[in-house]
Amino acid sequence: MAEPAQRHFRTMFLSDVHLGTRGCQAHLLLDFLRYHDAETVYLVGDIVDGWRLRRNWYWPQEHNDVVQKLLRKGRRGARIIYVPGNHDEFLRDYIGTHFGGVEVHEEFIHESATGEKLLVIHGDRFDIVVRHAKWLAHFGDWAYISALNINTGLNVIRRKLGFSYWSLSAWAKMKVKNAVNFMGAFQDALANEAQRRGLDGVICGHIHHAKFDDDQAFKYINVGDWVESCTAVVEDQNGSFEIIKWSTLGRQRPLLEAAAEETEPEKAGDRAAA
Repeated sequence: MAEPAQRHFRTMFLSDVHLGTRGCQAHLLLDFLRYHDAETVYLVGDIVDGWRLRRNWYWPQEHNDVVQKLLRKGRRGARIIYVPGNHDEFLRDYIGTHFGGVEVHEEFIHESATGEKLLVIHGDRFDIVVRHAKWLAHFGDWAYISALNINTGLNVIRRKLGFSYWSLSAWAKMKVKNAVNFMGAFQDALANEAQRRGLDGVICGHIHHAKFDDDQAFKYINVGDWVESCTAVVEDQNGSFEIIKWSTLGRQRPLLEAAAEETEPEKAGDRAAA
């Protein structure tokens, strides 16, 4: 495979990395960060999974490498803005502070190159389960991690057979009607909040489903995650936004093409140009 080109952006958004869990695709994120830089990097919550780390400490070298890679970008001049989510809510005690060159904010208003004002927020405040039934959220997290553990074993076999990463949990989620309905309600709630504030759009994470919905009047951008979809959002110098899906076999592919494969495991030969 040809080596991907180095790309530099005005802004990069990462969300739901879940460092500290076995489902985290840290090796793919490290590969992505190797080829992508930005003047500003937003970490849109759940970068570190404090829920899981409190129950069972898991922190391999690759997870530490991700942290060091991001801090290194900060030392080289990138502005790093961390907006905590529910899994790294412990950082909400440090809102307004800086550590290691990283700014911690409850939320942030990002101004694009075209002057659009976009609310950057993790999104858990608009999830009724997280807000009002935290025990159920923790139970759901346990079930989700169980599915990811099965997924990890499945992908060990897939790699040995020459296939790329495929998410069983993402496939199952898109097959469940209630999950699809929840995603729509989540999007509507965030859009209503941003519009209430007179903003032009919202950039969020939380539901592990990358999406770019631009109806000209309003932007809804979900960054996705590095557990299931392995996606990031970038903004170029002209203010255009793009979702990048990253994998070791077909590293950089248009999101629409990748989405068409959600219902079917990707074959080793299915690659798109970098």
